[in-house]
Amino acid sequence: MRRHLTPLIAAIVALAGLLGPGTARADDLRSTDTIAGLVPEPGLAALNDPSCKLTPQHPRPVVLVHGLGATARENWHFLAPYLAGKGFCVYALTYGQVPMWPGRGGVDTMEHSSRQLAAFVERVLAATGAKQVDLVGHSEGGIMPRWYLKFDGGAAKVAHFVAWAPPNHGTTVSGLTPLRDYWPGFDDQMARYCQSCPEFMPGSSFLTRLNADGDTVGDVRYTVIATRYDWLVTPIETSFLRGPRVRNILLQDVNPAAMPDHIGLAADPTTFELTVAGLDG
Repeated sequence: MRRHLTPLIAAIVALAGLLGPGTARADDLRSTDTIAGLVPEPGLAALNDPSCKLTPQHPRPVVLVHGLGATARENWHFLAPYLAGKGFCVYALTYGQVPMWPGRGGVDTMEHSSRQLAAFVERVLAATGAKQVDLVGHSEGGIMPRWYLKFDGGAAKVAHFVAWAPPNHGTTVSGLTPLRDYWPGFDDQMARYCQSCPEFMPGSSFLTRLNADGDTVGDVRYTVIATRYDWLVTPIETSFLRGPRVRNILLQDVNPAAMPDHIGLAADPTTFELTVAGLDG
């Protein structure tokens, strides 16, 4: 049975983008991850700048939370300078790293990653003197922070949360995840390769607890952006939240010509504009 499970597990992990090369180190406010591979990542001068000053127009720092298998510099290569150019102070961390996948983030359980995010937010608040931050998250970065908001004290520390294509109610991965029903123990086997992956599965204990008693918490304002061409987080309606202070947006309802898939949101101009609108409230 295990021999037959392994190819399917590997397929899900590969879809999540976990198989990239490189090594990374933990973030602080002076740097993000350092990738050593065939294609080194360029530095982002706009990210984690301890000298950035908050302004009346943008009184809160923005913390960017990457997706599964990504890193801070990879995921935010385009958005970070875009936001900085509009006067935001922008910070990001690479979270959820495990020894099996050096250089890849978001692989550890989302409960553990939530605690890493909480600690990073505290450092950002201390460095900037702000009382709250705003969050922008992509994919896993759009759902893991909800655990932080609900269980790790984040509701009082976050004003706005903009999430791109988060699997808030579980994803079928274009019909792949229902195949788990034919392999008893599939989730346990998958967790050997990617600890967070079973948590995205519909009906997981993580999702059940996260969504119990409502999708939203406190006075946080939520903006969720989904794309019709998503093939990783499916059905796309799984991204949308229910509750007060929520704005759910299908990207193509705003711009029918926009065609980014799940990963392409990280470079999509309309997504960037909607993100700034969400941050500005």
